[in-house]
Amino acid sequence: MLETHYAGCYWLARQEPIDACARRLESFLEKIAPLETTWNRWHQTAATFEKARKRQVQPDATTLTKLLGQKNNRIGDGSRFWLWTGEDSDETSAFTGSCGGSSTFVSANCILNPLGQSDVANRVVTAPIMTSVVRAMALAWEPEFALATSSQHVDTIVTEQFPKLGTYGGWVTYLADFRGPVPPLPSSVQVEHIPDRGTLITLTQEKFSVSNPAHVALAADVQARLQAAGLLTPLRPWGT
Repeated sequence: MLETHYAGCYWLARQEPIDACARRLESFLEKIAPLETTWNRWHQTAATFEKARKRQVQPDATTLTKLLGQKNNRIGDGSRFWLWTGEDSDETSAFTGSCGGSSTFVSANCILNPLGQSDVANRVVTAPIMTSVVRAMALAWEPEFALATSSQHVDTIVTEQFPKLGTYGGWVTYLADFRGPVPPLPSSVQVEHIPDRGTLITLTQEKFSVSNPAHVALAADVQARLQAAGLLTPLRPWGT
């Protein structure tokens, strides 16, 4: 089975000005830059790959404030972004997201788009890097919930067509402190508390796969423990 791994962080109804979102995006890009050689040169999208390569974006707060403030990047009272990187059309990766909106129906987010079987994916889809990506998300964006896993894993553990964010875990799971304390987990699971943020939970140091029964069983065990502790619940409006 070919699995596509991704990472994402999510929060709900936290209204912020454009410049605050830009500073968060700047901080996030700065934190992930050392993790992958191509994550240092960012571009906007365009009609063709060659045109998009010419739309380079400097990852500083001033430039990002202008980008997020563009009319086509405004959505409701918030902003959205789509930044990609890669020197070859077959070796790209992208981060998309939204920030600043007050909607209680649509979450704000930052998402590492699903990675296929490229050389970038082979370098990035490891426990240390995926954990580091989620850690960077936690530090820069202050989400309520984040995870890194495979799309196929999510498909096997949820039954709803549109599962509620925050109600399931992954290979790497992040839970904000205000959700409550994390219960004891199997000794093989890596648990890291990030001060003033929340807790990172990494199931295995191997590349997680739904084709590995041991991985699936461990994920189910941890999921059950987190559910029993009341930690896997739908996103709530920020501050409630």
